[in-house]
Amino acid sequence: MSANAFEILMVVALGVLAGTGIGLLIGFVMKQQKREWSAMTRKEHALAIVLLLVSCSICTIGLGCYSFT
Repeated sequence: MSANAFEILMVVALGVLAGTGIGLLIGFVMKQQKREWSAMTRKEHALAIVLLLVSCSICTIGLGCYSFT
């Protein structure tokens, strides 16, 4: 099945949006994130960035597999 650019961009945008929300929620539940970026240590910064990247990637890949198969 072929996909046009709009469909691909929609999958990426929705995946990043959902992944960001999920990543932030997981960080707050794990008590690894604070409300202000300046209140966090370097370790917490790195963990938050990795958690967001991983959750965004998983959501985008999952949504892409669901949409294009």
